Amino acid sequence: MELHYRAYGSGPPLIILHGLFGSLNNWHSHATLLGERYQVFTIDQRNHGASPHSPVMSYEVMANDILEFINRHHSAPVHLLGHSMGGKTAMQFALTHPREVRKLIVVDIRPQGDPPHHHRILNALWSVDFASVRSREDVDRALTAGIPDLAERNFIATNLKRRDNGSYEWKMNLSAISDSYEELIGPLTVGATFNGPALFVSGGRSQYLTEADHQGILRMFPQAEFVEIPGAGHWVHADAPEDFRRVILEFLA
Repeated sequence: MELHYRAYGSGPPLIILHGLFGSLNNWHSHATLLGERYQVFTIDQRNHGASPHSPVMSYEVMANDILEFINRHHSAPVHLLGHSMGGKTAMQFALTHPREVRKLIVVDIRPQGDPPHHHRILNALWSVDFASVRSREDVDRALTAGIPDLAERNFIATNLKRRDNGSYEWKMNLSAISDSYEELIGPLTVGATFNGPALFVSGGRSQYLTEADHQGILRMFPQAEFVEIPGAGHWVHADAPEDFRRVILEFLA
């Protein structure tokens, strides 16, 4: 699968993977600044953004997508950074292709799996009747009952796509994401370890990655380091961008 991507800067290659319902656009500001020291590739994972759709969606196939991307661009070994779902893809890739990874950065996610946090959002996405939608404001009103937080709705709205006839649709493959959701939030089951440098960054207000997860992570990533950014939530890089970027640059140096 040929993934949609954007490249920034020059230097050692750094691949950045977004989270569920996200896209490469979420990382533009960080990629621009990191591109002063690295050749940064931001990637739309399958069924997201402008990348191809497929009914098959698992961390195994998404890791294979990254391997195909690296082979196509002759950029191995790479630094690999992933947030949330992208972090699990990054972990899967490092565990199965350790020689291709220089340093691994995982942002606010654990390999052990998570409880279902997203059914409310999925239900809201399915509730939008695009046959009656005439504007982005119509979509926002349709989402409000299920997603009352404006910032969260604005993030979801980045997935809107206007068709040639003026109607709207979701860029993401909502069917594949919904069908694969239980697997996406489940634990990684790779029977391997990644012995290279690894950094796990968490938000102080988030429960996606906590100190209780550290021992399980160290069994899979024996060289793992842990940094918590106080005051940040799950979107660590958006809540505390300067602190986040400082931590990343110190680790990659």
